[in-house]
Amino acid sequence: MANITSEQIHLFLTELARRYTRPATVVLLGGSALCLLGSERPTADIDYVGDDLRQNEFQQVIGQLADDLRLIIDPVPIGEFIPIPADADSRRISIGQYGQVAVFVLDPYTIALSKLDRGFASDLEDIQFLLRRNLISVEQLEIVVQNALRNAARFDLNPKAIREHLAIVRDA
Repeated sequence: MANITSEQIHLFLTELARRYTRPATVVLLGGSALCLLGSERPTADIDYVGDDLRQNEFQQVIGQLADDLRLIIDPVPIGEFIPIPADADSRRISIGQYGQVAVFVLDPYTIALSKLDRGFASDLEDIQFLLRRNLISVEQLEIVVQNALRNAARFDLNPKAIREHLAIVRDA
């Protein structure tokens, strides 16, 4: 599978704005979000916050566009996988306005929390990228993790693994 570049992501967003002319918001996460923030790690897909089971008209347009551009573009119901910090919306990063479509990157702490949960080496590298870019701090990430682990059972989080992944990030 070919890697998706920031240029392809911008092309997707430009074409999305051409096809969908009503006000809408796209919140990106995962590798494509980090790509737009300057990460050089390749990504194979574009993930955005959305309902993967009940797609609205906007998501249907995104799905058709994904087919037309031959890109993998997936809605991710992130709030079903991890507890979203209460102040997450205030930390979203604006990427820009494409026609009537406002584009943001999900709160970097929410991204980091999801990557700590999964814990692949590439996920921990992504967290290091967020730290190097001063988009997150270890101290605040520790607070986010502590708060999230209060709901660990509800989200099927593994507290031991998350703490181990956090220690790796902290000690790197």
